Formats: sequence, structure tokens, C-alpha cells
Amino acid sequence: MTRLIVTIAAVLTTVALAVSCQSTGKNLSAAAPAADTLRYPQEKHLKNLRQLTFGGNNAEAYFSFDSKKIVFQSDFTQWGVSCDQIFVADLAKSDMRNKPPRMISTSHGRTTCSYFMPGNKTFVYASTHLGGAACPHVPPRGEKYVWPIYDTYDIFVADLNGKITRQLTKEPGYDAEATVSPKGDKIVFTSTRSGDLELWTMNIDGSDLRQVTTGLGYDGGAFFSPDGTKLVFRASRPKTEADIKEYKELLAQGLVQPTNMEIYVCNVDGSDLRQITHLGKANWAPFFHPSSKKIIFSSNHHSPRGYNFNLFMIDLDGSNLQQITYDKTFDAFPMFSFDGKKLIFSSNRHNGGSRDTNLFIADWVD
Repeated sequence: MTRLIVTIAAVLTTVALAVSCQSTGKNLSAAAPAADTLRYPQEKHLKNLRQLTFGGNNAEAYFSFDSKKIVFQSDFTQWGVSCDQIFVADLAKSDMRNKPPRMISTSHGRTTCSYFMPGNKTFVYASTHLGGAACPHVPPRGEKYVWPIYDTYDIFVADLNGKITRQLTKEPGYDAEATVSPKGDKIVFTSTRSGDLELWTMNIDGSDLRQVTTGLGYDGGAFFSPDGTKLVFRASRPKTEADIKEYKELLAQGLVQPTNMEIYVCNVDGSDLRQITHLGKANWAPFFHPSSKKIIFSSNHHSPRGYNFNLFMIDLDGSNLQQITYDKTFDAFPMFSFDGKKLIFSSNRHNGGSRDTNLFIADWVD
């Protein structure tokens, strides 16, 4: 995921780390910078920005409930993987420049979307390993960019030694993109079990399954609000007959085209569904601001040719759109720490001219 991107397909490869296996395999990131020189002058909401990883494609880094650790996915070949696997790092102790973090997935298949469970001793993630030990096939790039929706993805809970303690989903089809409510009681995830890519919730033990969304299109990447009462997510909504036909045909092949998505919010039960952005192009990777009144997300709407993604923030009523980051290639996957003091995200900045996407963390300044 990372790259000096020269085509929209290459950019959107970064959107789905779970789909891409194109790490350079070399640590090409530049030497450690002086304090807070990784931040662009316009990035007024960031302070003390520092780099956490130094090679490969690293993304979807999410804090533990005590904000001391992160889980994330990486395909960095120097860490002994062929495609995305899950790693854990202690923010105060880990030095991922000099020592690989601990892999806590099975090392088989492909993984995505890890998230800490209450207590910080287990985590939830999706994996294809029951469908085979090899990395699943990535479809060749065509005229239009697509993501594979692997029907071998299921959702598991494991401890921080990598031992799987529970399999939460067993339905045929795609089950992935799970995140946990700050209240510690619910998980939201995306599934094809209804015939479309919809949001579902369940208790953290896998019980009480409930469908949240019903609109035709890809609903995914959902996160809970800080009080656990709302969900924010990305969605495509094909409207024309041609777009609907194409969406259904691709979905039947286990594919989805993610180039036109907007940000939506709803209550956890699916009520009060509202479209927040009307920007066009790809708006995704949303996360609630600690106040619950704003959403931070990644977008390429401002890019004339759609080649670069930055972080933006917007009020829940769709007003006060503000640009947060200014990298010339790629910023995405933001998450605020539970105390609201830190922001972690993935970026192509400071990668030595390589294709690496690395993790960065900063103090947040409101």
C-alpha cells in the first residue's frame, strides 16, 4: 500500500491494504528525522509527529483501550510474511526500526482489520486461513480498479500470543472489517450473508446478530462513536441501472469497485441513517472525533485526478469541512486514542522515495 502513486489503481491499492501484497521487501525509509520535522507546516492539529514503522505496507493501526498498545496489519517481508498479517506493539517500549514487532495472527492466509477487545489481552481480526495456508489470489488490474471480497474471510478472537480463543463467524461468504464499541459490549462488521455487503452487529461473544444497513452498495469500515450509540462508515450507493448492474455483477464474482464512496452515520440499530459527505470520488476510513461531534476521514475529492489522499474533518451535519494532513501521496486510517490525546494514521511521507506506507503517531491539538 504505499507508493509514489502514478495511477488511480495504484492509489486505491493503498486504500485496501488487505488486497495488496506489493511490499518492496526492503527497508527504504529515510533515516530518523529530527523532532517533529515529519509534519507539514499546514498540519496545525498535529504536534510531535513521529514515525513508528520503517518499511513495507503498514495500516489499520488501532489503539488498545488503555491507549498503550496498537494492533495493525503489515506485509513487510523482512518480518517474515508474504501478505498481510497482524502485529502488536507496545508504544512505550517497541522500537520497530530495529526489532520486528510480535506477529499475533496465524501466519497463514491473509488477515485484515484487527481491533483490541475489552481488557486489552485479546483482539478480534478477520483471516482467510481456514480457506488455505497460502495468500489468496489477487485479481489482475484491469481498466477499473476492484477489491476482492474473499469468501474465506471469517472473524476470530485471539490472545496476544496468537492463540485463537473463539471463532465468531461461520457463515459462508465474506465476514470482516470488525471493530469494537468503546463500551466493550458490541462488535460491528461487514458481511455478505444477506446477499449484499451490509453492516451487522453482534455481542462480543458472537451472539445477538443484527443487520444494521439494507441499502444496495458496499457498507464497510464502520466504527462506533465514543459513547457507543452511533456508527460511522463508508458506503457506495449505485444509482443508475448501469451502475447497479455492474455492482451486482462484480459482487457475484467476489469483487467490489471502491472508487465512489461517501461517509454515512447512523444509530447502532440502523435508525437515523444520514449521508455526511457529498464530495464525490473516494471518501473512506472515517473515525469519530473524541467530542462525537466531528468525523475525521480520508479523501481524494480535492485531487484533480484522484491521485492523492489526505485526512479531512467534518461536522456531523456535513458542515465545516477542514483539511488536516497535506502529504502529496497518501494519508489514511486515522484513529484517536481513547483519551483523545493522540492520533495514529498511515502515510507515505518520509519513505525515502520507496513505495512504503508507514505508521505515524502525533499529539492531537484541537
